[in-house]
Amino acid sequence: MTEPRYTPLRARHEALGASFTDFGGWQMPVRYTSDLAEHHAVREAAGVFDISHMAEFTVRGAAAAEYLDYALAGRLSAMSVGKAKYSLLLADDGGIIDDVIVYRLADDDFLIISNAGNRDAVAEALAARVGQSDVAVQDVSDEYALIAVQGPKAVAIVAAVEGIDEVSVPWDEQKYYAWASAVYRGKPLLLARTGYTGEDGFELLVAAADAEALWDAVIAAGADRGLVPAGLAARDTLRLEAGMPLYGNELSRETVPAQAGLGRVVVADKERFVGKEALAGGAAGAGAQAGRTLIGLTAEGRRAGRSGYPVVLEDGTAVGQITSGALSPTLGHPIAMAFVDPEYAEKGADLFLDVRGTKIPATRTALPFYRRKK
Repeated sequence: MTEPRYTPLRARHEALGASFTDFGGWQMPVRYTSDLAEHHAVREAAGVFDISHMAEFTVRGAAAAEYLDYALAGRLSAMSVGKAKYSLLLADDGGIIDDVIVYRLADDDFLIISNAGNRDAVAEALAARVGQSDVAVQDVSDEYALIAVQGPKAVAIVAAVEGIDEVSVPWDEQKYYAWASAVYRGKPLLLARTGYTGEDGFELLVAAADAEALWDAVIAAGADRGLVPAGLAARDTLRLEAGMPLYGNELSRETVPAQAGLGRVVVADKERFVGKEALAGGAAGAGAQAGRTLIGLTAEGRRAGRSGYPVVLEDGTAVGQITSGALSPTLGHPIAMAFVDPEYAEKGADLFLDVRGTKIPATRTALPFYRRKK
């Protein structure tokens, strides 16, 4: 039996009374107080999340940009230093091995952040694609901790953190999907203007040894600004409201990008990249969701569909399956993402959520369900 893994912030979570759950082999805080309180705090003020279970890889060398253009679905060579880009790591058959964020730290220096549960698969795929390229790929996951501060007050909170100095880009000039360098207590800190909640905020990459001190400093800076520690439960409802896919729910090895609404992430006119031939040949995924299309659904009342529940027609015929669903804390009604047969992806026949044998009328809804005010 594999021993559960803990992040460098385990003691802080235990001191805060967190409830833990297994997540990709990691024991992670699922909540500290209540799911709803933590969710609303992020929408109204700010929340701080430990996401140190995520995996980090560096890609360095004269051919780093060219290599990433081949290894990933996007055109990373076109990204400027200081920017970040969402991308996909595909298999030869077009299936999604993982969705990642790539940061260009220098002309020949990139950072990739991937999902915790896919760390080994990503490491294997990246290594296999190096070939004769002048590039070095290194798994540096165990060296770092990652702390996310998300919410409308996130910028003010992070700017007020005692010990963060030498910020390379003024706070009011930092852009979304970009990064700035800084130091925390004299040691390197990456300020990434990214997140997984639909709110403004940062993901702070720091040496694992400095994680506890930075966590404490963030909480101190947010004490009078409404910041709360938030767990995986709130993170999941936040990302669902924002229409952001989750690997293992909306994304998988059996899913191709276009099915999940991610066709725009693929730069099909690149000369070569892993998965290009399969996608050009019309790969439509595999398994139960083969050929299906991801859509958003909303319903009235309080009964929400959950992952795995069927999407049906009025006569009970199953035409799809929910991948993520919840009673939206922000909107006050049920929301869901679901894969459905393509003929039902657009407005047409009435759809229903099959909630434990009860058919709940559902309305096709464009994603995201929630969009923050800017």
